[in-house]
Amino acid sequence: MKKTWIDWLSDEDMGFIKRFILASGSLKEMARYYGISYPTVRLRLDRLIEKIKIHDSNQDASEFELLLQNMYTEQRIDMAGMKTLLETHRKELENENNQSDTNL
Repeated sequence: MKKTWIDWLSDEDMGFIKRFILASGSLKEMARYYGISYPTVRLRLDRLIEKIKIHDSNQDASEFELLLQNMYTEQRIDMAGMKTLLETHRKELENENNQSDTNL
């Protein structure tokens, strides 16, 4: 079964969302709770929004592609690395499809 957008969120992300809801969406209260600046909380929220958008806009993407895109939004890999890995993955899939077509 394919993962839903919520399945891609880490425990840390889920904790942030819970705290956000309990704070009635107040970024100022979130900043006070975590002891960080408002812009840092905003950045964290923007990254969560981006994760959800990635999933919603890539319904046909493989689990591997979604994983790479999530890693990019979490700044665990850079854009060049993500693109290289995605291109390599897509070429492998294409080669596999061509081989299975040839075997028919």
